Amino acid sequence: MRRVTIKDKTFETSIPEAVILEKVKHVAEKLNKDMAGKTPLFLAVLNGSFMYAADLMKFIEIPCEISFVRVASYTGTESSGKFTEIIGLNEDIAGREVVVVEDIVDTGKTMERMLEILRKHNPANIHISTLLLKPGKLEVNLDIKYAAIEIPNDFIVGYGLDYDQQGRNLRDIYTLVQE
Repeated sequence: MRRVTIKDKTFETSIPEAVILEKVKHVAEKLNKDMAGKTPLFLAVLNGSFMYAADLMKFIEIPCEISFVRVASYTGTESSGKFTEIIGLNEDIAGREVVVVEDIVDTGKTMERMLEILRKHNPANIHISTLLLKPGKLEVNLDIKYAAIEIPNDFIVGYGLDYDQQGRNLRDIYTLVQE
């Protein structure tokens, strides 16, 4: 187990890159099968999902498109805990198969709100693909068919996920060490 220190916290390897890539490939295979004959639009949610989205797309073999969006969740300099809009949705998604690509779903409240906003644009279907899912923390009912890895309620960093904007570049996923 490798340890890294980011700012004032220590993290230990919990999911090595090879395991992550194996799980991502499995999700892509399911998407390739389920979306055969369709041309889905993948909407990767920045910043956290960039690594997952990039690796997922390497395994997608069907015709598809990808776009990147952000969710606005700040009022001034403080997070409101809720977001009000999706920034960067420039594609017409009416009648389209949409796959939201997220880094992590924990309570599910952000994803629930995002789905509400996307549904107003009348897509044919919206599917959720997340690298990480915390089923023990989920507070809303979401139909997540494409979750790569289920994890406990630990604080994690790496593979696109950050601690105070640092650690996104780490190839593995690390869990906060309780000292």
